Amino acid sequence: MDKRSGVSGTVPFSVCFSVGAVLFSSHAGGGFASGNQAFQNFVTSGWLGPFSAVFCMLIFTLTIKEAMFMYNSRRLTSYKQLFETLYHPFGRIEIFFEVFFYIMVLMAVGAAVATAAATLNAYFPFGGASYYWYVVAVGTAVMFCTIFGAGLVRKASTIMGLGILISAVAIFVAGIFKAPHLAREFAVSYASDGFSKLPRAVWIAFNYAGFQCVVIPTMIVCGTPLTSRRACARSMRISFALNAVALALSVIMLTGWAPVFTALPKGATIPTLTSCRAMDIPWLSGTYTVCLLLCLISTGVTTVFGFTARFEKMKIFSGIESAPVRCAFVSGAIIAAAMTVSMAGLTNIIKYGYGYCGYLAIAIVVVPFLTVGAYKNRRFVREHPEYDGREGSSVETAVTAAAGD
Repeated sequence: MDKRSGVSGTVPFSVCFSVGAVLFSSHAGGGFASGNQAFQNFVTSGWLGPFSAVFCMLIFTLTIKEAMFMYNSRRLTSYKQLFETLYHPFGRIEIFFEVFFYIMVLMAVGAAVATAAATLNAYFPFGGASYYWYVVAVGTAVMFCTIFGAGLVRKASTIMGLGILISAVAIFVAGIFKAPHLAREFAVSYASDGFSKLPRAVWIAFNYAGFQCVVIPTMIVCGTPLTSRRACARSMRISFALNAVALALSVIMLTGWAPVFTALPKGATIPTLTSCRAMDIPWLSGTYTVCLLLCLISTGVTTVFGFTARFEKMKIFSGIESAPVRCAFVSGAIIAAAMTVSMAGLTNIIKYGYGYCGYLAIAIVVVPFLTVGAYKNRRFVREHPEYDGREGSSVETAVTAAAGD
């Protein structure tokens, strides 16, 4: 029996929330926690920034919803098959996602591990080589969470996601109330720019959603319990709420503190930290450190897991019977390779690396899934109504019937 064959059309809320939390944890990485992503993409859009951020998360979660349902309903086994199904009848186009995925994994993991190690070293130094020991420690923690399958990733991401959400909201709300001239910043932006930055704000939303789609390989594996269209939609509604609130609050807070951190040397590299220090609230810096580390590790875990799931079944590892050992080899290799990319620096990775990958992803991931993918999924549900997820429908019936044929 297929591993998804016994799942009812009605999926428990806890499962939907868990999968939604994985997506939130994936999004809430180093760029998010540092504030660098929000500043580079949304704060520079002025008063339209928070609206652009919410629109971006809508695009992102709708894309993931279509990808997960296509993967689960056709009982696919890899993201390569997913993109072959999406692009059918046109062949070989899926190779573009492979290129996008490899580049993004290297950048995201490199930035996450390096920044987490640097943060730990800044707070708890114990010698000249302490940074490198922290690199090993963070890399090992990421590898451990990725080698024991999707179940552990879902549980770890749910816990880290809740920690990130609580600490991030505390920081952003405190920052909003402490911002010296928040209302004036938005008023000046509206008066000087009006809607002139609207095209840029829309484009940035698509671009940001595009490079976040590097998590698709992870989400389709962690989302296998969501066997119906409604379950996928419910999970992504939860994730949209989590992501949109956190990102919008971040943009609002950073807009209010922009005159402060942009006036300091390298203050815009980690603008959230610069803002926290300027607020002069003792507990806030500690909370921020916890949030940053959780964000960095969560991104490393979810991104590396998607890469590991793709390559641990290759023939080169066929001689290794233990799945955790195979995954450990793949995870270790990608973490080691990603460290070389991290030398470019967080700002350059986000501004140029993520930016150009986002352009590619708009064309090969976001637009195809929101148009062709959505059309194919709606047609599939019309032909197989049991996958709609209405009360009383069962995916088990469809799978059993298919097996009988």
